[in-house]
Amino acid sequence: MSEQRIEMSTHKDLIVWKKSIEFVTEVYKITGTFPSEEKFGLVSQLRRAAVSIPSNIAEGAARNHDKEFIQFLSISLGSASEIETQLIIALNLNFISEDMFNELNLENMEIKKMLSGLIKSIKNK
Repeated sequence: MSEQRIEMSTHKDLIVWKKSIEFVTEVYKITGTFPSEEKFGLVSQLRRAAVSIPSNIAEGAARNHDKEFIQFLSISLGSASEIETQLIIALNLNFISEDMFNELNLENMEIKKMLSGLIKSIKNK
């Protein structure tokens, strides 16, 4: 029995992909203000995890089956969870303000909810 794909033109039609692209841009801007000795530490980790979210959405959407798409959406969800932890570390080290933490964390949580909702909707169709 072959699985069918969800109906969409491209990953670029997904609101969660668009929001995650905006989030990556914000993460790059904010991490640009981190201490230079963090270039290969927290800056690299945050940027890598942020880029992973829309990248895995795109790769999963290009797959032939919903099961594969769900797998890549789950990877995106894991990356968003990594970011949550890394933002807490950045806050604790005073690399970001509490206001910036709250803003970024809120955006990240919204992306996580959207990913979870998309996974659930694909599973339930």
